[in-house]
Amino acid sequence: MSAPVRVRFAPSPTGYLHIGGARTALLNWLWARHTGGTFVLRIEDTDRERSTDEAVRAILDGMRWLGLDWDEGPDIGGRYGPYFQMLRLDIYRAYAEQLVKAGKAYACYCTKEDLDAQREVARAEKRQFLYPGTCRDLPYDPSRRHVIRFRLPKLLEVTFTDLVKGPITRPGSTLQDEVIVRADGVPLYNFGAVVDDVTMEINLVSRGDDHVNNTAIQVLLYEALGYPVPAFAHLPMILGADKTRLSKRHGATSVTAYRDMGFLPEAVVNYLVRLGWSHGDQEIFTMGEMVKHFGYDHVGATAGVFNPDKMVWVNQTWIKSLTPAELARRAVPYYQAAGLAVEGDARLPDVAKAFQERAKTLVDLVAQSRYLFAPVEMDPKAREKFLVPDAAPVLQGIRDGLAASATVDAAGLEKLFHDVAAGRSLGLGKVAQPVRVALTGGTASPGIYDVVLLLGREESLRRLDAALALAAS
Repeated sequence: MSAPVRVRFAPSPTGYLHIGGARTALLNWLWARHTGGTFVLRIEDTDRERSTDEAVRAILDGMRWLGLDWDEGPDIGGRYGPYFQMLRLDIYRAYAEQLVKAGKAYACYCTKEDLDAQREVARAEKRQFLYPGTCRDLPYDPSRRHVIRFRLPKLLEVTFTDLVKGPITRPGSTLQDEVIVRADGVPLYNFGAVVDDVTMEINLVSRGDDHVNNTAIQVLLYEALGYPVPAFAHLPMILGADKTRLSKRHGATSVTAYRDMGFLPEAVVNYLVRLGWSHGDQEIFTMGEMVKHFGYDHVGATAGVFNPDKMVWVNQTWIKSLTPAELARRAVPYYQAAGLAVEGDARLPDVAKAFQERAKTLVDLVAQSRYLFAPVEMDPKAREKFLVPDAAPVLQGIRDGLAASATVDAAGLEKLFHDVAAGRSLGLGKVAQPVRVALTGGTASPGIYDVVLLLGREESLRRLDAALALAAS
């Protein structure tokens, strides 16, 4: 019987949660949920110069917003916190000492200046610099400042099978006795990652394919420590439209930036999973469907190209799928961010329903419906074209009919607009458009009857009076 699946996501807290990192986290999370396994979150914060608490918060906020919960870790305030490498230095030290005692690692006393000089020689000779093993056979002297190097075994090559890329071989001649622990006791990436994966019993390492070159030395470290080598799945990079690595010049790359732009987390997750994974021709997936169908056998080996327009389409599709009440609930923080007081406004579900087919993001929904909660911001071109003296009789007719109506409903409004149009031998659009500009400040909106109903009789009358004054000026 195979061991339960244990996977991890291990970001470095040197910046926000990148779209590429979020895709890696998502695929690991999906595999854990699909198999009933365990998803571990580990913060690799050994780069003390670049790691920040702010970046840690950004990563955790992004993970939580996407709905990617993790399953274990130290108890922090009554809930699982992620693992932090800088709180595990004693563990790395113990494993390094184990390798030294077994003759599989050794102390290196070479100075930075010595190594830099050797690198310059290699560069001048146009060859790759590999540490020549200067300290391999020196006795261990803990009183001298030193790093710990892995003693590379004699080998021709290292081969491993990748679940995405297939068999990968790296010649032994390209490897060297790598530093695994710095002089200050902090592990370097390859050793820290292997020790963590060993102690956390990770049996599938799924990560970006920029780590492929690290894998050979990590395989040797697993073997040196006497632990089984996990399976590997290296995920292709996400590229911009110009086929270069995704960066800020291609648009937003931060998960929280998409949150702030009004994207739904379901849409971001949905779009990311399709950047390299497929299930037939299906494009829109619920999280439950992703968990049900996900497998590494359908993860492609070629890079995915990030398409902002496609992401907007996915988001708009998800917006249309929500109930008006749920859409309204999610939009409230965006209204508040725009300075609009909508708390407790009973119109919100109806507003959401009216704009649901038109809004691409929650920010877009707020912008389109702003005039329902704030004074009209008149578009000068719309005013110049539609709020003219010839429009005054139309505006007056709608205004008077609305004021005289016992009740205001869609059927009554339809009759009123048709009567005003017929009485002046105008098409309905010649009536609706001046009224639309009067009520919204622009030429685009949901149906004009919906606008009147959402504004209410009194506010509609007030805006029509203001428009009549403009038309007469």
